[in-house]
Amino acid sequence: METPKYKTALIVGAGEGLSASLARLFAREKIAVALAARKIEKLGALCGATGARAFACNAADADEVERLFGMVEREIGAPDIVVYNASARARGAFVELAPADVAQAIAIGAFGGFLVAQQALRRMLPKKHGAILFTGASASVKGYPQSAPFAMAKFALRGLAQSLAREMSPQGIHIGHFVIDGGIRSATRQDPPDRPDSFLDPDAIAQNYWTMLQQPRSAWTWEMEVRPWVEKF
Repeated sequence: METPKYKTALIVGAGEGLSASLARLFAREKIAVALAARKIEKLGALCGATGARAFACNAADADEVERLFGMVEREIGAPDIVVYNASARARGAFVELAPADVAQAIAIGAFGGFLVAQQALRRMLPKKHGAILFTGASASVKGYPQSAPFAMAKFALRGLAQSLAREMSPQGIHIGHFVIDGGIRSATRQDPPDRPDSFLDPDAIAQNYWTMLQQPRSAWTWEMEVRPWVEKF
């Protein structure tokens, strides 16, 4: 069984946490890394540590996404791994939600995934090689109170991933969706002493992404759920 080989990764919606863990993992595997975010000033330290290049992009803007892929292709190479990690929230009582905030949450959380995947696939399909991984959440499969916009976006993103997996797998493109079911550990979110490993370790999540990327095509996974051992489901 042949293990897939990758050269260039693009992480859209990059920041601290999972994106940073993925960037470090890809860099260790000698994969060139591009990071895309609306504000790239926050990515300086990560770029310094990984050799990644940062590109400013609003993932919900079709022209900016097209420009992003053109720049990454020219300066680093066409990405054969694309991770869509962008999201936005509009919380509150349903009847009080501002329509513009809801539209923005859906645009970034779901429509941006479509734009990014379309640009990626236009480059992957001629080679019949590549992988696109979408970051979902508990809200991908269950809607919570006062969080309808996030659920709407994440349900849509999961539907996009499932549809693409069925269409693109026969073309040699691995499509994956991750249900991140639980809080992710961070500098401000630490495990309580009496509940070790109760938050998801971002490095451990990244390792699961890598596991999916290394799957032979005779046994591809299109979706993986990851959660701490204490999380109810």
